Amino acid sequence: MSDTSKSSAPIIAASAAALLALIALAWLLPSPADYGKSLPSATQELDMARRIQKVGSIRFAQAAKGPREPRAGEAVFKAQCAACHAAGVSGAPRFENGSEWAPRISQGFDALVSAAVHGKGAMPAQAGGSATELEVARAVAYMANAAGAQFEEPAAPAAQQGE
Repeated sequence: MSDTSKSSAPIIAASAAALLALIALAWLLPSPADYGKSLPSATQELDMARRIQKVGSIRFAQAAKGPREPRAGEAVFKAQCAACHAAGVSGAPRFENGSEWAPRISQGFDALVSAAVHGKGAMPAQAGGSATELEVARAVAYMANAAGAQFEEPAAPAAQQGE
């Protein structure tokens, strides 16, 4: 054998190995006809988006400057109380249901307001968040009156002299 044939043998072997590797790789890759077949449909994408969506969010709002006028009982009820009292969630007395409210009404307005402000049973404390104690008291009067009580909705305190 000549020296040239001895020196070209490793190059030919390496080339053959590279060619075999490329053929094997091409065999493993999908064909152009397969592109798009494995893409999810719009329904599958929506289902996936629902499964991986965040479960909550935090929204920061700038507080209004200066004092604001206290909300009426109906407005507080709709914003804060209706979530449970409209359907009777966790034993909450349902709005306008006199038989469910009667034992509570018989305890008196102050007891109802205290329970709402500080929380009782499954109901968490309602004052201090988005509602003031006055607004919670107004919501209690609104709900109890809708069920047959005759409580007077608390008035806002008069502005102090000299302000």
